Amino acid sequence: MSIKLPIYQIDAFANQAFEGNPAAVVPLLEWLSEDVMQSIAEENNLAETAFYVAEGNEYKIRWFTPKKEVELCGHATLASAFVIFNTPGFDGDVIEFESLSGVLSVTKENNLLTLDFPSQVPEVCQITDNILKGLGISNQSIECLKNKDYIVVLDSEEAVMSIVPDSGFLEKLDLRGIMVTSVSNKYDFVARFFAPKYGIPEDPVTGSAYTQLTPYWSEKLGKYRLNAKQLSSRGGELVCELVGERVLISGKAIKYLEGEIEI
Repeated sequence: MSIKLPIYQIDAFANQAFEGNPAAVVPLLEWLSEDVMQSIAEENNLAETAFYVAEGNEYKIRWFTPKKEVELCGHATLASAFVIFNTPGFDGDVIEFESLSGVLSVTKENNLLTLDFPSQVPEVCQITDNILKGLGISNQSIECLKNKDYIVVLDSEEAVMSIVPDSGFLEKLDLRGIMVTSVSNKYDFVARFFAPKYGIPEDPVTGSAYTQLTPYWSEKLGKYRLNAKQLSSRGGELVCELVGERVLISGKAIKYLEGEIEI
């Protein structure tokens, strides 16, 4: 017996179609098995597929890359909130998701959606040979830090753009992924993110990475509200704000696809 499930593909942190980071969103009445959800994510072959189940006025959410489940994902949470906000009959302006990273809220003001995520302050660490070889750099990094991911700070936006990652070395890293970042003339800072171990050679826009980048750049630049750009081929713009131990990450979203899965 087959079942049919709705599916959406949303471009998150995008001002128009074909920008930002595409995420699949699958609303559920009840959880599917992990194997089935992982198979759907693999079939979608996007950085993340989000599944959510409504429980009263709250929602439970889980995220899967093509290879495995992750504990936190920004752009797919933004995409899921976009779907819910645009569901006929829904008239709220705040959504709360229960997740592996605690309760996450998304607010809506006109077309701008804002994620409220926990701040994840990175700590200084030693840069390894796998990082240097994986990024194709020598000693040009200002510093190397880590939390959920590695962060390598470079001395210019041009240096960030020039990185040609070697996934063979980056797959050997013990954390989820690695980001390169620098200050910027047009924005406060720019970044790129690589997570080949999770089936993501380069992520177009990585919302969860800014829970680590925001506290770092907030301290370095002496400001709490920051404009950022992820320098992937698709590109994406974010507004980040450090509020105590939380990070507010704002952006827009566009619906690209609405369909049905039959399994």
